[in-house]
Amino acid sequence: MNELKEHEEIIEEHVRDLIVAILTDGVLHYPLLVESKYKIILDGHHRYHALKRLGAKRVPIFIVDYSSPNVIVRSWRPGIRVTKDMVIHVALSRKKLPPKTSRHILRGISVPRIDMPLCYLI
Repeated sequence: MNELKEHEEIIEEHVRDLIVAILTDGVLHYPLLVESKYKIILDGHHRYHALKRLGAKRVPIFIVDYSSPNVIVRSWRPGIRVTKDMVIHVALSRKKLPPKTSRHILRGISVPRIDMPLCYLI
């Protein structure tokens, strides 16, 4: 869990809501989306923080090759351009983009629903 690098800030309220949902359901429905070379979280920053606060020692990840043309990055924010190089640079420099800036799209790749029981992660 400590090897993972973040590139976006989080919204505290969203983390609190996720903690409640994970405790209520007893499972984590989807793994974090992580790039293979630097272990950067591409999607799942809020899940990552929720799991950390719940005391998780492990976190399920789905690894993708960020150099693949099937992994596309866009921005959720109008007027802001996000690139793969920007995501990597920000993560490796330990800086963070505002919450919900990057939007990663997987073409021809499906992140599986895992429904991982919380007890397996703590």
